[in-house]
Amino acid sequence: MFITVNFRQRIACTTAILLSLSFSSCIGMQMGSQSAKTTATGSTAGASSQGVNPELERCDTTLGTLAVVEDTNTSWYSYLRLEWKLGPTTPVLKMLAQQSNCFVVVERGKAMNNVMQERALEDSGELRQGSSFGKGQLVAADYSMSPSITFSNNNAGGIGGAVGGLFGSVGALIGGNLTYKEASTMLTLIDNRSGVQLAASEGSAKNVDMGALGGFLASGIGLGGGGYTNTAEGKVIVAAFTDSFNNMVRALRNYKAQ
Repeated sequence: MFITVNFRQRIACTTAILLSLSFSSCIGMQMGSQSAKTTATGSTAGASSQGVNPELERCDTTLGTLAVVEDTNTSWYSYLRLEWKLGPTTPVLKMLAQQSNCFVVVERGKAMNNVMQERALEDSGELRQGSSFGKGQLVAADYSMSPSITFSNNNAGGIGGAVGGLFGSVGALIGGNLTYKEASTMLTLIDNRSGVQLAASEGSAKNVDMGALGGFLASGIGLGGGGYTNTAEGKVIVAAFTDSFNNMVRALRNYKAQ
């Protein structure tokens, strides 16, 4: 039987999962678990970043200040929150933007309400003297970046038959529950002064999901209850947005005003 290279890679991935099962019950609580990380990893503060994904594009100098604006009235956002039970994409995109050193990130989301609340408290005389929330301190956002999920495939195919043939009943159980999540995302960058769209970029990613196998492992082997299953969609979306951001930065490096 002819097996494609991509299919061989899937079989190899499944083999690695099978070999790891015998050791899984010995693993306790882990901080900084590599298996729980997404492509948006590490930390950032100002221009200093730690543990950054080495595949994230970086800039030698910043291009300006950036606000990330998410349209919460779109169908993709409703699906993200209601069907996949995932949070907003803005925290991930803000971290990517700051880690890249391509932008200085300014707040224009819900936290902006707190920013303005402190100013209202000062205006009312409730804050201590010298709190310095006076006018003229907020930084303007040069650009606005808007995310969207243009395509998501909740089940891009499994490999149950082949795995079952290779590894018997256990292989059939694993293979039958191994599916592949796919996502395609878009980012657009707007110049806030002119209203001109400066850049748009697409990104995509694929991720393996262990499906109902998570419940089997939790009860029979003790892997902790299918946590990876619950985050498979999130991981593939984060990876797709990371790909989108990298593509945008590459385009901006060659940007010429029209």
